[in-house]
Amino acid sequence: MVRDPFASESTPSAEEICSALDDPDCREIIRNLEEPMTASELSNRCEIPQSTLYRKLEVLTEATLLEESTEIRQDGHHASKYSIAFDEITLGLDEERSLTVQIERPARTADERLAELWSEVRKET
Repeated sequence: MVRDPFASESTPSAEEICSALDDPDCREIIRNLEEPMTASELSNRCEIPQSTLYRKLEVLTEATLLEESTEIRQDGHHASKYSIAFDEITLGLDEERSLTVQIERPARTADERLAELWSEVRKET
């Protein structure tokens, strides 16, 4: 199940973040996401096979680095779009000398919150 990047209890571990960012395809996806895009658009832009791209999108959404939303279309064929879900990532050490992670998230607009709510409703049906 994909984590909600904006839920406070869903912060991934430093290892998950580092693992996702260590992957060259994941970094290429992040580099090319200037605006929300579908998997097909990303596959073309990044020159990554679509089957590989879907696995990388799952890694990035599980690490809460990307957000998946639903684009509502009049023809009824809705599409998932992906966008970057962070502004800044900070790695640090805690008292036990373990890695910690802090993720700075962008502010959410009313439209984004409504789209997120619709995505959740769609998943339930």
